[in-house]
Amino acid sequence: MALAPKFAGQKLAGGGIHPKAVHTLELYLDYVCPFSKKMFTTVFGTLKPTITSSPYSDRLVTIFRQQIQPWHPSSTLTHEAGAAVLRLYPEKFLLFSAALFDQQTDFFDINVVNETRNATYRRLAKIAGSVGVDEGEVYKLLEISDKPGPDGSLNSGNGVTNDVKVMVKANRLVGVHVTPTVLFNGIVENSISSSWTKEQWEEWLAKNVV
Repeated sequence: MALAPKFAGQKLAGGGIHPKAVHTLELYLDYVCPFSKKMFTTVFGTLKPTITSSPYSDRLVTIFRQQIQPWHPSSTLTHEAGAAVLRLYPEKFLLFSAALFDQQTDFFDINVVNETRNATYRRLAKIAGSVGVDEGEVYKLLEISDKPGPDGSLNSGNGVTNDVKVMVKANRLVGVHVTPTVLFNGIVENSISSSWTKEQWEEWLAKNVV
């Protein structure tokens, strides 16, 4: 599936324009899913030098698709923070994601249930600040007003609500449910596991990409 230009920061690719890129690997991950954390850490961490260098750098595009899992209410809030970083500093999105995954348990149900929504946003903005993103600008996009809008609206959302709507619509088109889910060239690749090591990924890449 095509990636909207506004979400270009979700793409990990090694050589700019990639005129020969013929394969797309899409990872549907949720910030508060432990299995998503495992896959992100391997693919965008230990595997990154492999997929951003020859021969993969000009043949493979890897995309982190943000997948909100609504049974964890904080999932929406964390992905809104990701959307805010994409809006402001797309080149910092993967760094922010790594920092957020490192602290994901801080946003599990029992660790957010007694704080206000804006308080959770403040903590997320602070994580963005830790990777060089303007914390105040992130919070400005996330904050929910406690006053009615100019038109009297009581349900007006925040500065990234429309971006999140686009993400959700795109994900619904491919019917992704569980996280992580991997699509390779538009087809669900069920053979890939979140527990795969760097070596298992490299073996799979060698068979399917080169």
